[in-house]
Amino acid sequence: MLKKAYPPGQKRKRRPIPLSEYGKESREKQKLKSWYNLKERQFKNYVKKVLAMKGKVEDASEFLVNLLETRLDNVVFRLGLANSRAQAKQLVSHAFVLINGKSIDTPSYQVKKGDIISLKSQKMKKANFQNLKNMLKKYKTPGWLELNVEKLEGKVIGEPTLEESAPPVEIPAIFEFYSR
Repeated sequence: MLKKAYPPGQKRKRRPIPLSEYGKESREKQKLKSWYNLKERQFKNYVKKVLAMKGKVEDASEFLVNLLETRLDNVVFRLGLANSRAQAKQLVSHAFVLINGKSIDTPSYQVKKGDIISLKSQKMKKANFQNLKNMLKKYKTPGWLELNVEKLEGKVIGEPTLEESAPPVEIPAIFEFYSR
């Protein structure tokens, strides 16, 4: 018996139809949206904000990535306090996070340079955080964040860059999609 690399039956001669320009732009948008775990309306508002500032900002791609990277849920993820962006969003919305000593439960909160992000001490008794200090000793934070492992707090010391975050998309295609 001869085993072939394709299933039995009559073969169809079909070539995959290449994506249109609109399809490519839409796919890039969906990739970045899911990368940062955002809903369509939130993402659209960020892009519209960047497009409105396009004349005032020298690099629109850099500005969009800056907006997305400085969201509180993303900063918690980048500090290593959560394993994923979805978990970071849940930690923030369940009021586990303090910014400059104040409880913030809005994942879209934009952190600024000099802000100190920490976890509530009474929430640190939870099972999720028992071996967090050991895991963070090996973790390397981005250059724009500083992490104090002993106190479990991070500080924003700069601005995120496009090269450092390196999203897996072509950002100009996203602007093309929304400029229709």
